[in-house]
Amino acid sequence: MVESKAGTQTALENAFELISQRRVKRRASFKTSFGIMAAAGAASIATASSPANATNQGAGPPDTDILNFALNLEYLEAQYYLFAATGAGLPADLLTGVGRQGTTGRGEPVPFRTALIQGYAQRIASDELAHVRFIRAALGSAAVAIPDIDVGVGPNNAFSRVAQAAGLVAAGQIFNPYASEQNFLLGAALFTDVGVTAYAGAARFIGSPDLVDAAAAILAVEAYHVGGLRTLILMNDSLTDSYDKIETVRATLSNANGLGSAEGPLRTTRSNFDFVPTDTNSLVFRRTTRQVLNIVYGAANAAKGGFFPQGLNGNLSV
Repeated sequence: MVESKAGTQTALENAFELISQRRVKRRASFKTSFGIMAAAGAASIATASSPANATNQGAGPPDTDILNFALNLEYLEAQYYLFAATGAGLPADLLTGVGRQGTTGRGEPVPFRTALIQGYAQRIASDELAHVRFIRAALGSAAVAIPDIDVGVGPNNAFSRVAQAAGLVAAGQIFNPYASEQNFLLGAALFTDVGVTAYAGAARFIGSPDLVDAAAAILAVEAYHVGGLRTLILMNDSLTDSYDKIETVRATLSNANGLGSAEGPLRTTRSNFDFVPTDTNSLVFRRTTRQVLNIVYGAANAAKGGFFPQGLNGNLSV
């Protein structure tokens, strides 16, 4: 029997609802065990003589700085996905913290036409919201406030600047990532790719084993997200070409300090697809803090700009 389009839509919605219910149950169980670890982790991070900080001495920044750097990126991803999926950003109770609380240029709900892509958007928005809550809980009173974030629409907004640099639109023209599900996918892959490489690059510097475990779990989720997004993009030749142009801009910024960029195009030939950015050992490409900042600020050695008009909050911001 051939199922109707309406029936397929209902089945997909039921499936997403079941997934959501199961995820809530898993998180409730996980939060119970993580609550003790988060409290202990936050306490040890705040103590200068703690094992975690002792491990980091001379090797890298304190765990609090690393987690707050990650929190800034999670704020950015959460705001984009939530606006795209729901038309509203993070709730007010997740915006406060250390440093100046910024504002977010308002995004728009995407007029999705495909149930699968809409399902991706809804699921990723839910995950990024949970990541913000999770990291803020681990940091406790040390969590930074949300900085100014630009995920808005206009000729001088961050998305348009990237698209202009990539040649997707002419100088002074608008690229609206919320205008279509195709545009949404380009914006989504841009953020999530950077998130994966940022977590991978920071892992070696985290002193607390519990926090390494948590960071690895978040990294895995981000990698699942971008693997799906890249697959959806690869299903459309013109979309793949557009993404590769964006990737070229990102790779240029990543290498602006002579730091190197192992990323290549998403599709090198018609039958050779790069689902994940890896090195010759098939280890995921890792970015330094400066490489990540170059990309999200939109310029080499900048202290602010791009998607963070006034810079990140926290010590790892320049």
